Amino acid sequence: MIRVLLAEDQALVRAGFRALLDDEDDIAVVGEVADGAAAVEAARAERPDVVLMDIRMPGMNGLDAARRIVVELPAVRVVILTTFDMDEFVYGAMRAGVAGFLVKDTDPEDLIRAVRVAARGDALISPSVTRRLIAQYAGRAPRPAADPRVNTLTPRERELVTLVAEGLANDEIAERLSLSEATVRSAVSRVTSKLGVRNRAGLVVFAYESALVGPGWAQHEA
Repeated sequence: MIRVLLAEDQALVRAGFRALLDDEDDIAVVGEVADGAAAVEAARAERPDVVLMDIRMPGMNGLDAARRIVVELPAVRVVILTTFDMDEFVYGAMRAGVAGFLVKDTDPEDLIRAVRVAARGDALISPSVTRRLIAQYAGRAPRPAADPRVNTLTPRERELVTLVAEGLANDEIAERLSLSEATVRSAVSRVTSKLGVRNRAGLVVFAYESALVGPGWAQHEA
């Protein structure tokens, strides 16, 4: 059973999420909270598999709460909920090590899938949102110093990280590289460990901040 904690300040939204998730045989909502501080306390007490975390809440916001949970409870997967137009907090959330993010008006099937994906340890990153959001905010940052970790990657690993940063899922990467999905999954796990990032979202951040991909620093210098 996948145990889910809901952190959302709007009662009607929480009720809708609970009704949707509790209707699934393999998912149970173990708590509901309305602010970030309460989310941290509930995560400590309940040790859920997944926290669905609104990024904008009164008091401690979802980003700060997610950072605490990721550090204190690394087995708990945090999925950030945000609005359709997005905001700069999501990039910070990815850097903090969250398992992924969803727009609040996502289809019910996608919400359920996100919970299952996060619970099994994968990261959920929407391709369209990833390209638009990460490009926008990573592109504004100053070019970082050369990251020596880039030089530890093989050409195939660089290609893999680039495809992950584009928002491709494992099956899409497998098709692009003519590999099995299982092989891609193992390769993503190995390169995540090699680079010392928490998850797939961390690979996306690394790719942009190391200038492996992006509209950012290279284009600024063109």
